Amino acid sequence: MPGFVSAELVGSWRTDQGTQMTALRVRLEDGWKTYWRAPGDAGIPPDWNWRGSANAAEITIHWPTPQVFESGGLRTIGYAHEMILPIEVVPADPTQDVWLAAEISFGICREICVPVLVNVQNLLRGPGEATPDIIAAIAALPEIRTGIAHCEIEPVLDGMRVTAKIEMPRLGPREIALFELAGVSSWVSESVNSREGDVLTSMVEIVPYDSRPFDLERRDLLITVLGGSRAVEISGCPI
Repeated sequence: MPGFVSAELVGSWRTDQGTQMTALRVRLEDGWKTYWRAPGDAGIPPDWNWRGSANAAEITIHWPTPQVFESGGLRTIGYAHEMILPIEVVPADPTQDVWLAAEISFGICREICVPVLVNVQNLLRGPGEATPDIIAAIAALPEIRTGIAHCEIEPVLDGMRVTAKIEMPRLGPREIALFELAGVSSWVSESVNSREGDVLTSMVEIVPYDSRPFDLERRDLLITVLGGSRAVEISGCPI
C-alpha cells in the first residue's frame, strides 16, 4: 500500500489512578500524513471498532497537538510521517489484565489519499513504563482550560453560526481555533479568527448533514486553539 509503513499498539503501563495505558503508533513514508479527530476540509478521521477487547470498561483516546496543512486552498489537520496516540483504559476488573483489540480505518494522503484498514492488539498488564516517544506524545497533549470561552449563537440558512470570544494570551504564530460539536453529525466551516489583546474572536458555521434545524447545546462545543507548537482545549462555551 503506498505511503503506509506500519500500525501497532505499543507499550503497557498502569497509572496512579489504576487505569492501563498503551499507544497507537502509525508510521508512514516520508511526505505522507494522516488526520486528527476533526480533520478539516478534506481529511478522513480515524474510525475505531473495539470488538474483541476484554476487561475494557472505558477507552479514551488522547490526541497530541496536531499540525495544520494548507494545500490547494484547503486546510487539513493531522500528523506528518508518524502519529502516536496515547490510549487510556479503565479495566472492568482492576485485578485482571486488559486485552485491547481494535479494527481501525483511517486515511493517509500525499498527492493522493488512500484508505487504510488495520487490526491491532495488545495485552495490558503490570505496572510497566512508557517509552520516551510516548512520553513526548503525552507531553504534547493540549492544555485543558475551562471558563475562558463565551459564545454568541445565531441561526443561519441551514445551520447555526457560533462566535466565540476566548480570553487568553496569544499562543504563537498562525493562531487558529478548531470547533467540534458532540452529538450532531455536522459540517463545521473553517474558523475566521481575529485578536484584540488577550481576546481571540473566532467564528464558524455549523451545518448538520441532514440540513434540519437543531438545538445547539453549548456544553457540547469543544474548541481547540492551535498556535505554533502549543494548543489549548476548551470544553463548553456559555453565554
